[in-house]
Amino acid sequence: MDFWQDQFDTIDLSDNEIVKLENMPHLNRLGTLIINNNRITRINPNIGEFLPKLHTLVLTNNRLVNLVEIDPLTSLPKLQFLSLLDNSITKKPNYRLYVIHKLKSLRVLDFKKVKNKERMEAASLFASEEMEEEAKKESMKTLMPVEVPNVSEEEEQQTPKVVAPTPEQIIAIKAAIVNSQTLEEVARLEEVLKSGQLPADLKIPDYDSGSKDVKENDEKMVPDVENEADVEPNNVENQKNDELAAMEQD
Repeated sequence: MDFWQDQFDTIDLSDNEIVKLENMPHLNRLGTLIINNNRITRINPNIGEFLPKLHTLVLTNNRLVNLVEIDPLTSLPKLQFLSLLDNSITKKPNYRLYVIHKLKSLRVLDFKKVKNKERMEAASLFASEEMEEEAKKESMKTLMPVEVPNVSEEEEQQTPKVVAPTPEQIIAIKAAIVNSQTLEEVARLEEVLKSGQLPADLKIPDYDSGSKDVKENDEKMVPDVENEADVEPNNVENQKNDELAAMEQD
């Protein structure tokens, strides 16, 4: 390709399917390399030999995961600007301090200026090789995904389902509001009317069935009244017969 002929100060290789940052020719003029939105997981340990004047490297949105994977960048003697945003490596403990510790010439990391306070903190944190190795091992530990508990069928059945009230139920709800004895019950029933959703566990008195029961009871009482009416004439007739019998004896 033409840009491999060392004619440019800046090369943009964004939005490709690049997996490894390696197999590059010697580009003595190249100062800025932009490789956003790729799939880079590995960097050539000797990249500095091919890009001796590189001062800006943008690796935003790639697949660098562990701290050890940026160690090859130490071979870039003039690297001052580096972006690793949207790589999993940025979520590792002490990520920023580790990068500042490894890349001594770095001035800007992830578009934030490297402060002297950070340099001192990084030097203190990684004062020995043992501490540096421990940080690398820690970054290689994978986080276990949090398991979301499954809702059992029994729990789903216990959860009241919401259904829309029928016109008859709306009338019954209004009647229930009138007959409610507590403000809480009135408020709950009014909320049901406003939302138009009827919880399955909400019990509403069935006034229609109640009236039917009253009618049935009334009908059951009618035969008893008629029987009483039949009994009363019989008693009067018996009384008259008793009186006639007494007169005949006299």
